Amino acid sequence: MNQTLLVEIQTEELPPKALVKLGAAFANGIANGLKARDFLEPDSVVTSYATPRRLAVSITNVRATSPDKSIREKVLPVSVALDKDGNPSAPLAKKLAALGFPDLQISDLERAQDGKAESFFYTYTAAGSALAGALQDVLQETVAKLPIPKVMSYQRPDGETVQFVRPVHLLLALHGEQVLPLSLLGLEAGRHTMGHRFLSHGGQIAVAHADQYAAVLESEGKVLSSAEARKESIRKQLLEKAGADQVLMPESLLDEVAALVEWPVVYECRFEDEFLAVPQECLILTMQTNQKYFALTDANGKLRSRFLIVSNLATDDPSAIIGGNERVVRPRLSDAKFFFEQDKKKTLESRLPQLANVVYHNKLGTQAERTQRVMRLAGTIAKRLGYDMLLAERGALLAKTDLLTDMVGEFPELQGIMGTYYARHDGEPEEVALAASEHYQPRFAGDALPSTNTGLVVALADKLETLVGIWAIGLQPTGEKDPFALRRHALGVMRMLVEKRLPLSISELLADAAGVFEGQPAFKDPTTDVKAFMLDRLRGMLRERGFTPNEVEAVLAQNPDRVDDVVQRLEAVQAFAALPESSSLAAANKRITNILKKNEEAMPQDAAIKAELLVEPAESALAVKMKALESDVAGAFAQGDFTGALKTLAQMRDEVDAFFNDVMVMAEDLALRNNRLALLSSLHGMMNRVADISKLAA
Repeated sequence: MNQTLLVEIQTEELPPKALVKLGAAFANGIANGLKARDFLEPDSVVTSYATPRRLAVSITNVRATSPDKSIREKVLPVSVALDKDGNPSAPLAKKLAALGFPDLQISDLERAQDGKAESFFYTYTAAGSALAGALQDVLQETVAKLPIPKVMSYQRPDGETVQFVRPVHLLLALHGEQVLPLSLLGLEAGRHTMGHRFLSHGGQIAVAHADQYAAVLESEGKVLSSAEARKESIRKQLLEKAGADQVLMPESLLDEVAALVEWPVVYECRFEDEFLAVPQECLILTMQTNQKYFALTDANGKLRSRFLIVSNLATDDPSAIIGGNERVVRPRLSDAKFFFEQDKKKTLESRLPQLANVVYHNKLGTQAERTQRVMRLAGTIAKRLGYDMLLAERGALLAKTDLLTDMVGEFPELQGIMGTYYARHDGEPEEVALAASEHYQPRFAGDALPSTNTGLVVALADKLETLVGIWAIGLQPTGEKDPFALRRHALGVMRMLVEKRLPLSISELLADAAGVFEGQPAFKDPTTDVKAFMLDRLRGMLRERGFTPNEVEAVLAQNPDRVDDVVQRLEAVQAFAALPESSSLAAANKRITNILKKNEEAMPQDAAIKAELLVEPAESALAVKMKALESDVAGAFAQGDFTGALKTLAQMRDEVDAFFNDVMVMAEDLALRNNRLALLSSLHGMMNRVADISKLAA
């Protein structure tokens, strides 16, 4: 009979950061093991439960016995099973005995082709197996494969030493109402579990039926068994307690807190207003990282002196809980305040000599040497863009100095952010201060780009110096390994060039970056490879924005050196591809490309089109049409109207089609052939000025 299956391991407190992963692995392992053994129906539903003190799984519609199976067993090749007289051989009798069928006769066996030879087969029905036996194997296999961060050895009351992530106290296994006779880690399965350490009615809780598990735990045990349910309960309570304020609740913190409690209750706490003089990022980080608290801000994003905690205790008088948490957070905030006040006693500029004591890479020198390289590069880029060189160089000079502060030493996540605060305190220009944090941008996919010219230039210089320097010493990304985040740096550079529409040559930028390493012993110029790497990152970025691979290749196949107009070119390609003329022109362009490639060595350089050699009406008509449209195409291109340029080219479809229908390009007369190649070369240049439209051909 089909029933719901429930299996639970009740433990000491499990590691919170691993809880969700452990719960999923436990549920999936048992479900997949039973499915492989044919105990699950197609509509069986698997539910994972995980709390700080248990891993459990519930599966509906589980068979008590797996179905009987028809098995066709190969016995022996005919040549072995029969002797030379055609009688059953001794090996056949031995084989049948080994298979458990000693009384079978030749007449009971099926004789069938087996590859090039014949063999004897026997088909029989194997009885299904009982759930308990199969589940015992599945449970042991699943537990052995759990992604346990660190295995713990402990001694059972009976003296047996066992290993698991934490000590296990109870094993529960029910199929409907029936207890399954399983054993694990020295425990025998029963129908009992444990509720909340302090809020349950006390003692073990009996689960009468597998379907009642979650409800019984909640009502009698004060345990929300679903990790997702606890997380959503916490989210809802946080929003209710926050009221008009905004609650900062990153998903990672919600996940971790939900793994720390079985019955979440949210309480409000406060700290002294004097701590608000400390940069709020410091206070928020210490509350979230060290205490697992939820900070509150007003509608303008300014930190409030009230914060929210998630407790594992529901009580009518939470004053002791609130007071205890307020006492705990105060020293943390005091530390942050102390670090901030101490750091302000030294200017960022005064910390510059200390960068010489920080090794960047043994082949690329110290952070002080790297800072000089980034500063030179930032000044060069600023000059190319017409930005303030002095601000760019000053921003690059001070950008890494906050790495030497006490606050960043305690909270590395605040690098850059603290530099901005300290630079403002030192009286540095606002763009220089912002560059300390903005030069890290974009930190990840979708992150904001620098908002100031100085921040933008320093961000470009910082990333380009890393790309060229690390690549030059042979540490470019391989496979999935990218320890210096060169993929992220390359993507960041391309995003800035494209989204800020910077009129900069990639080759010149990379040459500038390579130039700052002049005299570096281990340096080998990698700019060609780095440019290809950057364009490859751009391909991925553009595809993620919805452009098709063919559209992207139409623009990037030309290996552009500037990408400030790449999106506009792609939009023009999209508009062109939607025209009815596009497919035939793309195919013709592909044909022209192939013809020119095959004849590039034989073609005269810069050959002019001679009107007197246009002897066929179709080639003469094409030349006239090209002449008529040439100024319109050039004008639209010069104005950045790439869509207009391509749509103008679409007017040539009839003449291009007629040319290829009526004209033999590879004429025997060398003068005619070269003139036609010159005509096609000129047409090719016009057609591919915006993009290589041959890439649109199917």
